[in-house]
Amino acid sequence: MTLRVVLGEDNYLASEGIARVIERAAGLELVATRGDLQALLDVIGEERPDVVLTDIRMPPTNTDEGIVLANELRVSAPDVGVVVLSQHNEPVYAAALFEPGSERRAYLLKDRVRDAGELGRAVRAVAEGGSVVDPAVVETLLRAYRGREQSHLDALTPRELEILALIAEGRSNAAIARALVLTKRAVERHINGVFMKLDLGDAENVSRRVKAALIYLANARG
Repeated sequence: MTLRVVLGEDNYLASEGIARVIERAAGLELVATRGDLQALLDVIGEERPDVVLTDIRMPPTNTDEGIVLANELRVSAPDVGVVVLSQHNEPVYAAALFEPGSERRAYLLKDRVRDAGELGRAVRAVAEGGSVVDPAVVETLLRAYRGREQSHLDALTPRELEILALIAEGRSNAAIARALVLTKRAVERHINGVFMKLDLGDAENVSRRVKAALIYLANARG
């Protein structure tokens, strides 16, 4: 299935470069490109793409338009995936993107976009309801968690650990249910148990799902 992509990028050279990468990526079709937040929102409403690939900064303020867009689409177009691109490793923006929830969201550094295969995987992941965080951003975030939460992980059952591993892969609840031959309700119960045992609270900075994945990855990598 071909996934329809809208690109948000105000820099002409960057826009042309990303467009060429999208053209090389199997199964992706670029249907529109816009250079400011309002124009991007307008064309998303007209085209109803599967995924929006957007720079984190663009007019009118050149600050966090990509995050604003992702949050607005949670209400206006919840089935549209969003891949936010950033020039720099800025975990605070990744945290802001995922704080309302990680489903259908990805945060990548622009260097990753040079690889058509990697870009294609991220676009497909969010289109299917999953999430992706750039490995470099993950490594930065992991330093805050590494080694501190092992005792909490020890309290998880084998099934809960299995589900947490799939969460760390960016899989949605539906995908986890299919992989483990469980009902979505059963998966939700297990995930709630994981969150409770990991003592994640209300998670002011990142969503509980993303924080749980980071805790798992931190200890898996040792």
